[in-house]
Amino acid sequence: MVIQHLAKVILMKQLLIKDNQYKSKSYFSEIKDVVDCIADKTLAELEKEGVFVFPSSVRESEDLTNDQMILQSYNDMYVSGNVMGFLGVENQRLVIESRFSRGERDYFFQYLLEKILEFPNFINLETSANQDERLFSLLLFLFPRYLRNAMRKGLFKTYICKKYNDGNVRGSIDVARHIKNNTPFIGNIAYSKREYSYDNYLIELVRHTIEYIKGKNCGRMLLDTIKDEVNQIIQATPEYRAKDRRKIIDNNIKNVVRHAYYHEYRLLQQLCILILRNEQHQYGTGTRNVYGILFDGAWLWEEYVNTLIGDAFYHPKNKTGDGTQHLFAGNHGTIYPDFIGKDRENRIIADAKYKPLNNISGKDYLQVLAYMFRFDAKQGFYLYPEAKGADSQHFRLNRGVTYEGKIYPREDIKVTKCGLNIPQEADNYKDFIIYMQQEEQSFKEKIFQ
Repeated sequence: MVIQHLAKVILMKQLLIKDNQYKSKSYFSEIKDVVDCIADKTLAELEKEGVFVFPSSVRESEDLTNDQMILQSYNDMYVSGNVMGFLGVENQRLVIESRFSRGERDYFFQYLLEKILEFPNFINLETSANQDERLFSLLLFLFPRYLRNAMRKGLFKTYICKKYNDGNVRGSIDVARHIKNNTPFIGNIAYSKREYSYDNYLIELVRHTIEYIKGKNCGRMLLDTIKDEVNQIIQATPEYRAKDRRKIIDNNIKNVVRHAYYHEYRLLQQLCILILRNEQHQYGTGTRNVYGILFDGAWLWEEYVNTLIGDAFYHPKNKTGDGTQHLFAGNHGTIYPDFIGKDRENRIIADAKYKPLNNISGKDYLQVLAYMFRFDAKQGFYLYPEAKGADSQHFRLNRGVTYEGKIYPREDIKVTKCGLNIPQEADNYKDFIIYMQQEEQSFKEKIFQ
């Protein structure tokens, strides 16, 4: 087993790209199997084949939609989107870093994970020496969040078939098992009964995941953040047996949670399977065995911006329906601006964009102007991450009609592209944090000046 794993590592073909990047199709020739599985495939299709997407592409992220693609064909090129993470097939792997990474050090991605998902700062995303460990760490540290979210719905309960062998028959008699276990007859009857139980295939899967995590470095520290949830799972699984792990995994692969009410449990189920299958170095749950974990950069960026300016802005959330707004009277034209300033007298509309500066155009302009018109705002912002330290760009809305030859800029309505400079000169992650805190202060000053 050790020799086989070493051979796999030696033969591993790995390719690194960045988000929002164009690359020639020939550039991907070394990982053809990966590209064949993911190119021009939607996120919804990849999720069905075993790829774990955070946040859930349907539920949480407005920018990450079901029809978004990881690699999309564009003539003789492939273009990557806002997604970061890992994808693999057999011994081939594609690593998608943030466009602000330097070499193999993606401090910005790590910083976002720590700020938004509260990932412990001892996760090492700095080196690509062992991508399996990096992938596993990302899966592992998502577990508390997904368990907590799922158990807000209460413990998952479903019908299971329980087998008994006693004198108090309360179900269907199992003739074959009765003959096997009760010959000669001593008064017991073998029978089966369907019962509504907490100790079912899914809760058992969660229990196996908890026990597995306990044996990992920092596993107990991680589980300490969800003590109450862990205790409930343990109390609900009196029939837990470590030797049943393989059977439990297979049972959950065959019995995917499909009820819409238990959506959070379906996500938890998928995550647990990926974590436990790490033991056999086979992450995928689909027939083609494409595996990986993907993070939506646009969602991470928007939530990160909220940590910086949230005190002064409302932050509607479209997927949960929080802060729903409408363009028209009668609740018509539902909208969810990213940020609406709380100052009524000087209302500001801000839109978080995880895009390069030059890609903010077209529909982006129309969207923010519509929001500004709706909320009587004279000032709008596009808030984006910047690598080159570019100055803010200010745009004045035009007044007049071309055909009349009277076009001139309005002085009272302005839209600004305001970038947060992502440090590129940091030699280590500790320095990167210091530089980022300085840039964050400068970023807020530009907005609130």
